[in-house]
Amino acid sequence: MNVLFITLFDIRNINNSGIYEDLLREFYKNDHNVYIISPTERRNREKTHFIENNGCKIIKVKTGNVQKTNLIEKGIATVLLETQYISAIKKYFSNIKFDLILYSTPPVTLVRPIKFIKKRDNAKTYLLLKDIFPQNAVDMGILGRKGIKGLLYKYFRKKEKMLYALSDKIGCMSQANVDYILKNNPEVNSEKAEICPNSIDLRDVLISETERINIREKYGLPLDKKIFVYGGNLGKPQGISFIIECLKKCKDIENAFFLIIGSGTEYGKLKNFVEREGSVNTKLFNALPKDEYDKMIAACDIGLIFLDHRFTIPNFPSRLLSYMQAKLPVLAATDANTDIGEIIVNNGFGWWCESNNTEDLYNKVVQINNENLFDMGKKALQYLIDNYSVKMSYRIIVDGINAERNC
Repeated sequence: MNVLFITLFDIRNINNSGIYEDLLREFYKNDHNVYIISPTERRNREKTHFIENNGCKIIKVKTGNVQKTNLIEKGIATVLLETQYISAIKKYFSNIKFDLILYSTPPVTLVRPIKFIKKRDNAKTYLLLKDIFPQNAVDMGILGRKGIKGLLYKYFRKKEKMLYALSDKIGCMSQANVDYILKNNPEVNSEKAEICPNSIDLRDVLISETERINIREKYGLPLDKKIFVYGGNLGKPQGISFIIECLKKCKDIENAFFLIIGSGTEYGKLKNFVEREGSVNTKLFNALPKDEYDKMIAACDIGLIFLDHRFTIPNFPSRLLSYMQAKLPVLAATDANTDIGEIIVNNGFGWWCESNNTEDLYNKVVQINNENLFDMGKKALQYLIDNYSVKMSYRIIVDGINAERNC
């Protein structure tokens, strides 16, 4: 089967670790031909070009800057994407007949290239639903229902509905995602939406006690405190103001230390706070290389997840998997609409509180600081093995597409 993955993520090597690289590698391992269309943004100063990596064929399409830029540049670059991707497909993949098209949100704005290939090759289409846009932008106040923001919302909402209609299957991250899509898009057939969670190719990232001590000493982390670690994006979806209030409130908890690793549009706000407050129990790092990041996570004690309390859509951050793989129990502070906290608590590997209640989070940190975390870490790893293996996601996609063909 010829499989095409269309994405806005910068993929150059499917041997790297990540939810998309891991999934594509699983297709390749199962004797499918894997093709990828991925951007190289203007800041990289590269022309559109073709590369072959470990048997995988990749088009790097020159685009405008879409990630980590201002809204105007992002908007113009996003509008141009469809034409740029179609041109690249015609130039490099004109003689390839695709059987399956995989694509993820973000974005919802790649309808035309997907439609072009689907019609040309009679291909099946599978959407990996990783966010629900434009509603998430409305929740954060980036878009609205009136004025110019309202016009943009209507444009992107139309694109979203077109993408759902174009997709033979919609793989959702959790049951809450399935329920939300069906409730808010009644035109979507209930058989189209299914759970296909974030997943990874499991690796042994566990470290010895000696390694743990060495890593903590290397980065100036305390040896005698439980380290609560957050790793990932630092933007509006994480509710940085709430994180700052929590750090203030927890600064005097004797045996708790907070490590934050990441980058994003709100990184500077957090950096200014840490430098201004000079907190003795908080350390902030910019994004680290993947291998270094995994070792840092494994040297910590509790993983943190933050989501802004204003979200009405059920997000399910993939960073959860990194914590579970390192046998870390998890403390999630989120909105009330996602089911990530329910899954963590009901399966015995963590705690949840709503992300507008600093008092509740403070109490959870005090509670956790006095608990033995070993058994909870074991449960986290086992739940990952049983539910979030990339082999399971691969099987869900293939079985779902085969069922569509047999209809």
